[in-house]
Amino acid sequence: MTGPVGVILAGGTAARMGGGDKVLLPLGKDTVLGQVRDRFSPQVAALALNANGDPGRFAAYGLPVLPDAPGELAGPLAGVLAGLDWAAAQGASHLVTVPGDTPFLPCDLVPRLLLAAETEGRRIAVAASGGRRHPVAALWHVDLRPALAEALSEGRRRVGVFADAIGAASAAFEGVPSGPDPFFNINTPADHAVARTLALALA
Repeated sequence: MTGPVGVILAGGTAARMGGGDKVLLPLGKDTVLGQVRDRFSPQVAALALNANGDPGRFAAYGLPVLPDAPGELAGPLAGVLAGLDWAAAQGASHLVTVPGDTPFLPCDLVPRLLLAAETEGRRIAVAASGGRRHPVAALWHVDLRPALAEALSEGRRRVGVFADAIGAASAAFEGVPSGPDPFFNINTPADHAVARTLALALA
């Protein structure tokens, strides 16, 4: 397979939203997940969704649903590992992950992550904006699977800590002056209200 494959990470519990699937919240003429998929899918050779529970609730999106390994449920890093296993089965050398709650993702995310990794000679490249890194929006080489599995088995679950330990390249993104941060994410009902306003303004 040519080019990296992608996984949208949506395996969290959305505790600050009161539970449920925040990726299924309405946004514009679609949902949060629909917006993420539409921005991300043209950039990758194949796309899947990492989520736990009944996969049928995502049937309308036409994506393979990858659960965390049994007993893992260890946050986004477990989702990255599920994605890397899937990427390896697809014959891909790289996986790009994005959070499922970031509906304004850059449409050039993947090529710029690839360039950053190649330029710096790294196996991970992480997106950054506004002076902050976003380690869940990242490029991963599939040969990181054993190291990532070991980290999870030892209880090391923070994505940024793992990326730092391996040595991650960084790709900086900035939004247009009148637009949102490209990695604005929806964590609370207030964030959802802001995202709905932004989506209307960008429509």
